[in-house]
Amino acid sequence: MSSLETPLVSQVDRRPLLGYLIYLVAATLFAFNGTVSKVQMLHGIPWYRLSQLRVTAAFAVLVLVVLVVNRAALRLHRSEIKRMAVYGILGIATTQALYFLSILRLPVGVSLLFEFTAPIMVALWFRFVMREPVRDRVFGALLLAFLGLAMVAQVWQGFTLDVIGVAAGLGAAAALALYYIEGEKLVSQRDPVSLTMWGFGFAAGFWALILPWWTFPWETLSFTESLGGYGPSLPGWAYATSMVVLGTVLPFALVLQSLRHLRATQASVVGMSEPVIASAIAWVLLGELLTPVQIVGGIVVLAGIVLAETSR
Repeated sequence: MSSLETPLVSQVDRRPLLGYLIYLVAATLFAFNGTVSKVQMLHGIPWYRLSQLRVTAAFAVLVLVVLVVNRAALRLHRSEIKRMAVYGILGIATTQALYFLSILRLPVGVSLLFEFTAPIMVALWFRFVMREPVRDRVFGALLLAFLGLAMVAQVWQGFTLDVIGVAAGLGAAAALALYYIEGEKLVSQRDPVSLTMWGFGFAAGFWALILPWWTFPWETLSFTESLGGYGPSLPGWAYATSMVVLGTVLPFALVLQSLRHLRATQASVVGMSEPVIASAIAWVLLGELLTPVQIVGGIVVLAGIVLAETSR
């Protein structure tokens, strides 16, 4: 999911079908990354260290990209520092870390459902805090989200989900909502690529301060495993590389490309496919099977999120 905007493209140049296909590929890569990341954590790498590795490596790649395509954007103005720090630390680092903690303790698809409630939080923020006009459908979205999440948690059985995992998922949603809100302001001041680069940079800097790199547990990447028992065994560094390149940088680039052909609302609706695809991948590769009631609950949650996305 992304709140990034791109330069205006004329209606003649827009090719919506191509945009949908590109965004669907990006959503699939993001979804696949959930399983890839979980495998690494199951082999002993802590969730917070995995988050540190992801944002730092992605920052390094994005620096190279910006250096080539827009070197002037490497300069950060003093007036941007405070807001960029909030964007990077609370928006990116916190979202990533809590998402990893959540998928470690919950099925990947379920974690994403909790995290994807962020657009509802954003709509409520603009309605009640910013006092901006928001359609009343946001209340229907909130109701559907509560109903769907209750079905996913199977509350009539005494809440079957891990409490810490649920709390982390909701925390990731709140951090993602902040990412959207701050990103919406910052993207008017600089291009999306350099904005994301600096966001990842502040996230990487935050982790480096509290978790120095010389204490990183590199031995946790020494495992070898075939993904889900399919294909050849792969070393831990291959999983880490996939997480950064296929699970972060490439899908981000695809999202930006798709937004040349789609409006933000159209793209966000396509993005709702990510929890569905993630659940299917985790079922095949990790054996994470959801009950029929949980599947229906997930559909209800996604319906609520679509309502929220179109309420502003």
